[in-house]
Amino acid sequence: MEIKVTKCHGSSNDFLLIDEWTHGYSFTEEERKELSLALCDRSSSLGADGILFVMSSEQADAKMRIFNSDGSEASMCGNGLRCLGRYVCDLLGKDEIVVETMKANLQVNREEDLYENVPTYRVEISPVLFELEHLPMQVEGKKTLLNEYVSELSDSIPFSAAAVPNPHLIAMVDQEDLASDIQKTISEKLNGPNDICPDGVNVSFVHFIETSKIYVRTFERGVGFTNACGTAMSASSLVTCLLGFNQFDEPIDVYNNGGKVRCVAHPKGGDEFYIDLIGNATYLYDVDVTVDIKNPTAFTIGEKQDRNEQAQYEKLGQSVKDLLIEKGII
Repeated sequence: MEIKVTKCHGSSNDFLLIDEWTHGYSFTEEERKELSLALCDRSSSLGADGILFVMSSEQADAKMRIFNSDGSEASMCGNGLRCLGRYVCDLLGKDEIVVETMKANLQVNREEDLYENVPTYRVEISPVLFELEHLPMQVEGKKTLLNEYVSELSDSIPFSAAAVPNPHLIAMVDQEDLASDIQKTISEKLNGPNDICPDGVNVSFVHFIETSKIYVRTFERGVGFTNACGTAMSASSLVTCLLGFNQFDEPIDVYNNGGKVRCVAHPKGGDEFYIDLIGNATYLYDVDVTVDIKNPTAFTIGEKQDRNEQAQYEKLGQSVKDLLIEKGII
């Protein structure tokens, strides 16, 4: 079987995009899992954090399903939604669309470039749920967590928890904690067999740079340490507003190892919030992949057609790296 694939990334969180909708592919659930395991393998000729499957929708302009490199399905992915949103906008000739995801129908808009000649899209991140049962997370005596200590994890670092709808555990940390192995230890514990987060969780360490500027590093469930996680950066931005580091309805520049995005956290009233995630959707190349769907590990690829967009994104990445070095973060 020949499959047309577009390699793309949001904040260097990279994906293989496969259009089931217009190309007429029809995969079973097991086939999507096995394709993700095979094609995303970093030792292969492709490699990625996950696969974005573009599908038809009866309630929106298109539907997104995303499978991580370990074969698990994620309920949402902000960086992936920007990439898929760009593809569907181009396909339909629109600047504004709605994409069906596992938990909600979400808005995608074409935006002014975040950096010169870097295609930029704004996506809605919602719903936001704070009850630990939605992650799920089990902490004795707690229904929610906002900057609180969890003795089983750390006596010195307080955590906040939110589902957006992916589960996130977030800590505001100093440079010493960033340089330590604490995040790795906690993340591996919570994403292995454990009683606190039985389904695993995304763990982010957030460093406050200055008003409206933060650095976020994320251990992503199903992936490990990643260059960037869109929902993690969104949830982290919201937490900084809840804790008084930043302001609601004001742009926050979020720096990460893969570049930067811009987030705006909005209150809807009561305990309801949503976040705008604004960042790049960069195409790397297109390629035809020949694969035996029953044995996808033995795939071959044709000639890659370069999209010639990465060089400009790397200029953005270098500007971010320079700032992080200047601030002593990396």
